Amino acid sequence: MKLVIEEVIPVATAITISGLVKDFGPRSRALDALNLQVRTGEVHGFLGPNGAGKTTTIRVLLGMLRADAGRVSVLGGDPWRDAVALHRRLAYVPGEVNLWPNLTGGEAIDLLGDLRGGLDADRREALLERFQLDPTKKIRAYSKGNRQKVALVAAFSSDVELYLLDEPTSGLDPLMESVFQDVVQELRAAGRSILLSSHILSEVEALCDRVTIIRAGRAAESGTFDELRHLTRTSVVVDTAVPPTSVARWRGVHDARVHDSHAEFSVDPGELNNVLEHLVGLQVRSMITSPPTLEELFKRHYGEDTVPARGSGAEVVTSR
Repeated sequence: MKLVIEEVIPVATAITISGLVKDFGPRSRALDALNLQVRTGEVHGFLGPNGAGKTTTIRVLLGMLRADAGRVSVLGGDPWRDAVALHRRLAYVPGEVNLWPNLTGGEAIDLLGDLRGGLDADRREALLERFQLDPTKKIRAYSKGNRQKVALVAAFSSDVELYLLDEPTSGLDPLMESVFQDVVQELRAAGRSILLSSHILSEVEALCDRVTIIRAGRAAESGTFDELRHLTRTSVVVDTAVPPTSVARWRGVHDARVHDSHAEFSVDPGELNNVLEHLVGLQVRSMITSPPTLEELFKRHYGEDTVPARGSGAEVVTSR
């Protein structure tokens, strides 16, 4: 059952951040001239390892922290000055949900909804069913995953324009992650805007229209997947009739591994045609090319030790 979501009249951009600076003491700069733009109606991935500044950015957007420099606009307003009004137009889901242990799940959902002006009762019931959450149980009896469901149902039941999701599927099983993705796609189709901070790279690839990679408080790269994928090499696996013994010497080829008539290697952007010309002369029997993934984008910026297993919920750890 899909959600019934009313159309909204959007502002030009849901989030605009320009030159954002946030310091915690004289020697600790969390955000260093960060630039970020989330267009209305898009799902924007916000990626980076622990300590990169993602959660600090979201807290500034929520009006929980005041920027030291730069300009921040959320739905056309100032998140620090206009926090009360803006919180009725946005919803937030953290990765670590702390709730009132003596309330039931349903009571917690209603209370969270009341803080932003109320919930859509029909959407609330539909979401409870889709996320398979029993609202009559006390919060203290819930697992981490069920506490996360409470926050998700409360957020998605609200008729708001912007969703700030900071590791929102932490603790969910794969089935519930799939439900989450379905709901996000429905919200995007209705013109809602979503900033999704996640360590699950497959989730980001499945949902996001654009992505910003943040490093040390600055935006290292930002764009669509096609715009970012040119930064890394294409992987090639090929079998030929004539052994490809010279593959390592071809222009643009890296990390070549050859065994008899089988070769595996990577190719620089723009050099794939040159490689194909060489392969034709070797009589190709089979070939697989793979475009760069977000894992490879992370490796480019952070090194080999920063990327979790694909599709896992493991956190990205900064290389030392």
